[in-house]
Amino acid sequence: MVYLLVFASKKSISLRTPICNFDAMNGILCPQCESKLDQGKLTKADVAASIKLVKLSQKIPQIDKFTLNSCRQSNGDYILYLGSQDIMTIRQSRELYRILQGEFDGKIWLVHQDSDDKKLIEDVFFPIKILGINQVWAPGGMQKTKVIVSGRKTPRFPIDVDKVVAIAHDLRKIDLVVEFERK
Repeated sequence: MVYLLVFASKKSISLRTPICNFDAMNGILCPQCESKLDQGKLTKADVAASIKLVKLSQKIPQIDKFTLNSCRQSNGDYILYLGSQDIMTIRQSRELYRILQGEFDGKIWLVHQDSDDKKLIEDVFFPIKILGINQVWAPGGMQKTKVIVSGRKTPRFPIDVDKVVAIAHDLRKIDLVVEFERK
């Protein structure tokens, strides 16, 4: 005689996160994920973002299809590394973006997974149009990345340029110099 044990859960989760779905649902790390955290393969931001997204996926079906590859923190802000389709879904829905933003203490920044330096810069400047990205050499042999953005700097500029500069430096050690098309 064969017995089949079935454990009922609220809902099966297809959301992929850096930690186990079981851990994300319960908010407690298993020994394997705890070991990854101790070894530096996972960050505390990975764990926090995974838990928050799994919680939201219970209410919002769109989030259940996402893949969170990793999450990094920079000066209290969260940089979420997601798949291209996931980022497109969020950017097309202001309401979804606001809901996600409401779950995190700091501002969230959406970045494509496996993006190169140029794509990372484009992602953190979104929705601002970038006119050019160039490598420049500063006195003393220092290499800087010059970004020219459309428009001009006003108090109502939609992005905090200082935060973008800090994020680029924290994540990739890129020294950004930001210039505006119009003075």
